Amino acid sequence: MKKQLYILFILLLTLILVSACGGTTEQPKAEEAKDAPKEEPQEESKEEHAGDMEIQPVRIALIMPSTTTDLAWSQSLYDSLKQLQDKHGEDVIEIAYSENMFNVTDAAAAIRDYADDGYNLVIAHGAQYGTSLFEIGPDFPDTSFAWGTTINTGADEGVTNVFAYEPRAEQGGYVSGVLAANLTESGVIGLIGPVDAGDAKLHVDGFLAGAKAANPDVTVNVSFTGSFGDTALAAEAANTHVQAGADVLTGSAQQVVGAVGVAKEKGIPWMGIQANQSPLAPDTVVATVLYDWQPTLIEMITSHQAGEMGGKVLQLTLENGGQTMIYADGLSEEAIAAAKEAEAGIIDGSIEIVAEPR
Repeated sequence: MKKQLYILFILLLTLILVSACGGTTEQPKAEEAKDAPKEEPQEESKEEHAGDMEIQPVRIALIMPSTTTDLAWSQSLYDSLKQLQDKHGEDVIEIAYSENMFNVTDAAAAIRDYADDGYNLVIAHGAQYGTSLFEIGPDFPDTSFAWGTTINTGADEGVTNVFAYEPRAEQGGYVSGVLAANLTESGVIGLIGPVDAGDAKLHVDGFLAGAKAANPDVTVNVSFTGSFGDTALAAEAANTHVQAGADVLTGSAQQVVGAVGVAKEKGIPWMGIQANQSPLAPDTVVATVLYDWQPTLIEMITSHQAGEMGGKVLQLTLENGGQTMIYADGLSEEAIAAAKEAEAGIIDGSIEIVAEPR
């Protein structure tokens, strides 16, 4: 009997020890499950896409004086809008557009139609559209409108739902002028503007200031065609500059397609602004002041969705990324260094751009 009790005692003790060992082997697993950051990758993903959540679904209409492929004013904004749509998705940003709307009456009809159709933001991408916006805006208080290049939001007329935007083109123009002055061998540069107003005037003023700052002896011949889109006139102006000794050319607006063609034919460097014109002549376009409208578009969208329908003046600058300098490969390192130094000086405020008399 005692022997049987002893055997039973040994069996019970064995079971207790096995149970205890089982508990200790499971405990590390339980601690691992408690401590493992299983949800952290998901939290990081939320942080990564936090900016996307700031934009709610929005419908944007764009009225342009030229085409989406003009390699200048209209394309620069259209491309930025499409880039935003690619980032956020077509279900978030819906885009409609009307091109070749230089006629103000036709543009006004399109502006009203888009507003009446419920578009949240209607952008009239031209200085000629302001009067139309100030007349139409009050009829659609829940719609935001925008136009440029200007600093006039219509506040003096009592309008509260219009944004104004302006590229500070003298900044990129200044940097381009510094670069051109360091590239020219003849000491003569040709500049082809559309009209002496708006951001075209700012570009000319900045370019002249930059070129003279880099080389006081340089000559910059400036001509205005009086047209934004007449490529034949721009080509004629480019030829005139070349005949006057220019070995570097620049200009702005959609007209420059004609001038770039002349630069390519003559083997003369071209410096662009607004959109990247290098597809026309990859070996000819040596620098570009690229307009990036995405920060401006984001601010208009988020302001509208926060209940601020207009009244802001938005500017594209080197500092806020609205203007970006692009330099072609193979340029003089000294010339690029001088241009980048000018760019940095404008951003940090050490360079003040003062228009040259002309």
